[in-house]
Amino acid sequence: MGGGKAWWLSTNLALLHPNGKHVCWRSVSTAKSISWSMACGLMLFGLGLISLLAGHVASHLEWYSHHRTFYSSLDGNDRAPIDIWKSQYSKYYYGCKERGRYFAPAVRERKSNGYLLIATSGGLNQQRTGIIDAVVVARILNATLVVPELDHHSFWKDDSDFTNIFDVNWFITYLAKDITIIKRVPDKIMRSMEKPPYTMRVPRKSEAEYYLDQVLPILLRRRVLQLTKFDYRLANNLDDELQKLRCRVNYHALRFTKPIRELGRRLVMRMRKMANRFIAVHLRFEPDMLAFSGCYFGGGEKEIHELGEIRKRWTTLPDQSPDEERKRGKCPLTPHEVGLMLQALGFTNDTYLYVASGEIYGGDETMQPLKDLFPNMYTKEMLTPEEELKPFLPFSSRLAAIDYIVCDESNVFVTNNNGNMAKILAGRRRYMGHKRTIRPNAKKLSALFMSRHRMDWDTFSSKVKACQRGFMGEPDEMRPGRGEFHEYPSTCICEKPLMDALNQDGFRPP
Repeated sequence: MGGGKAWWLSTNLALLHPNGKHVCWRSVSTAKSISWSMACGLMLFGLGLISLLAGHVASHLEWYSHHRTFYSSLDGNDRAPIDIWKSQYSKYYYGCKERGRYFAPAVRERKSNGYLLIATSGGLNQQRTGIIDAVVVARILNATLVVPELDHHSFWKDDSDFTNIFDVNWFITYLAKDITIIKRVPDKIMRSMEKPPYTMRVPRKSEAEYYLDQVLPILLRRRVLQLTKFDYRLANNLDDELQKLRCRVNYHALRFTKPIRELGRRLVMRMRKMANRFIAVHLRFEPDMLAFSGCYFGGGEKEIHELGEIRKRWTTLPDQSPDEERKRGKCPLTPHEVGLMLQALGFTNDTYLYVASGEIYGGDETMQPLKDLFPNMYTKEMLTPEEELKPFLPFSSRLAAIDYIVCDESNVFVTNNNGNMAKILAGRRRYMGHKRTIRPNAKKLSALFMSRHRMDWDTFSSKVKACQRGFMGEPDEMRPGRGEFHEYPSTCICEKPLMDALNQDGFRPP
């Protein structure tokens, strides 16, 4: 595709052509002839503005000196202690998701290019990414989106529908200015179709141009189109307006149902009654997950045999060296290693932990070293009477949603892995105020854990703190283009105006 079309796509979004509904995006021309005198006036205004800003530089030196720690940490030169409970720089940023002035209103159902059906894939948070991108794809195609179908056949074996997990009416209403969403294709449309809906699977990380070139013609021809296995089927880097639409869906439109929200809030309240602040630890240490990783976790021949048998389910997995995988940082931390990392960072053993997890390989024996380090450890099962939790027990996605709420509301969120829930929550906590989020630097920590018996505790603690710089959820970790957008939503993180920052710190300009 030529550079002209790429420019056209990157600067303008989903505006209906007045003479044809199938033209999804069009250029908005704002260029007008400007007289020479006006140009001179603008130049003089610009020079005056530069002079004004330059006059404030000296008065702001104290402010910049006060915040030297943050700015110098960008290049790794600063080694000042970090607050393990809260980022002191989060107050200078806020989540921003507003539409741009040229972002056109949603296309009405009768004027849209057709109906888009989406079949998501995977567990709760993998499906969440699919729903988010489904909304964006519907916007790109000027399509009417039918409420996405959830995956009932994955490993998780959960037959919950969208309406069982998410507040569907809120979802439709919140996004009404962005796209049109309906609960089902109208019967009249289905009866008028000569063939059943066309089904296709798009390649992973497909660009917006792919959907316009390859998907839109089929949608226009068939009127109803279903995209299957829809997870990570849209490119990571998109136009800023589409990225902000992702944020509106993820952080605002996808609200859990009332029963899930209420139980999640009750668990948060019960944790806060015991301690003013607590850590939520998301542990992925299920047998299948460990087998898939190809790593070794110190369980001897029994572990090697058991995980080896499970690994045979995936016939296409290559043979891997457990030691090499650990050196590359591809192995999840054990519960014990998570505890050692937290203790080395400075969390004391009277800290309260909420553990969000599925089935832990090795059960209580695996969890005991973490509990020895942090005795005040709780799970949703420990905090919830049996009758209160019973309606959710058969549904893994609803249980995961409850854990999601508690992890999101915690003072500190810690994970032992780089899975979907870890990424989604890390991004959300950045957007919601850079709440402390600790992701293990597994590549460096693995070598440190193996050699920890050859050093005293103070040395080990110091090295852990050094390893974790850049993995603590600080604002300076946000850089455009880094990682998955769901984990680093840089387009949706805005700096507060300089004056606001000065006033908050008590430094006022002259």
